[in-house]
Amino acid sequence: MKKYIYISLISVLSVFTACTDVIDVDVPTADPRLVIEASIDWEKGTLGHEQTIKLSTTTPYFETDTPNAVTGAQVSVTRLSNNQVFEFSDNNDGTYTTTVFEPALNEEYTLNVIYENETFTATETLRPTTSFTNVSQSLGGGFFPDELEVNVYWNDPADETNFYILKFLQQGERFPRLVDISDEFLNGNEIHIFYEKNDTDEGFEPGDVVDINLYNVSERYYNYIQLLNSQSGSGNPFAPTPVELRGNCINITNADNYPYGYFRVTQTDKASYTFVEE
Repeated sequence: MKKYIYISLISVLSVFTACTDVIDVDVPTADPRLVIEASIDWEKGTLGHEQTIKLSTTTPYFETDTPNAVTGAQVSVTRLSNNQVFEFSDNNDGTYTTTVFEPALNEEYTLNVIYENETFTATETLRPTTSFTNVSQSLGGGFFPDELEVNVYWNDPADETNFYILKFLQQGERFPRLVDISDEFLNGNEIHIFYEKNDTDEGFEPGDVVDINLYNVSERYYNYIQLLNSQSGSGNPFAPTPVELRGNCINITNADNYPYGYFRVTQTDKASYTFVEE
């Protein structure tokens, strides 16, 4: 039997008749750092020519309206086996795009970003990804008995180690949900994952559409997403204290001015599911 503990946090407001003094608190700040969002995804059934990399800088926590898009950088990706270079054009909004990328399985690619006379780089291998064997819906099969959930299935290749990331994004919403899973105890078997919204959200309704991506990623990227998920908390009161999370990008000009973000290259299988009335 599964047991669930719900914790309510009650805020108590004390009202005093005396005057209140305003206290200014100095919040520590740090110099802006480059943030690299470089996910080269080759969707099965496509040529994979069109790719986008996003560059920005960190901003102070309370300055959410501060522009932080990075323009004027030089961005390229190189296939190491033949030194073929794919240049990414600056769109002057923080995004850099190409329409001529040529993905090849099991090839190594290196990202190079030159920004403010410093060079940032990272290397990854483009990994093949297995395909979904089935996508379906169910009701009451998850943690919340009255909520719809989407189920995805795929066959894990035998005799090899694989690390998977699943991305679930409901159409109309801004942020996806990332799920990490390895085949440590599932090698060579069918893998089944279900996704439902948690108790703080409205559940799925008939007519909702969810886009789902499956990625076979490096162990380092898998660990990176695991840490990212654990630090996000997701309402878990036992989540670890957040720490600085660094990806695989390095600054070869000035190691102390390291960037945030990740360079990932992978094939992906994509499915879209529309919920129907049970």
